[in-house]
Amino acid sequence: MHTGACHLCEQAEALLHALDLAYVPCEITERADWLERYGIRIPVLVIEDRELGWPFSADEVQAFVKPTR
Repeated sequence: MHTGACHLCEQAEALLHALDLAYVPCEITERADWLERYGIRIPVLVIEDRELGWPFSADEVQAFVKPTR
């Protein structure tokens, strides 16, 4: 989750690009429930029901995106 003109979101996106990870940016202002849930926590990576909030390192992202069993 992100929003435009967010310097932290830009840093997170740069990290995802450096790790060559595909992602879909979701603008939190497009939905009231996202804005309420993520408004002060962005950027947040979301996979199914798991979330990883900023700040996160490359190692944390790589562990987060590994498939769970």
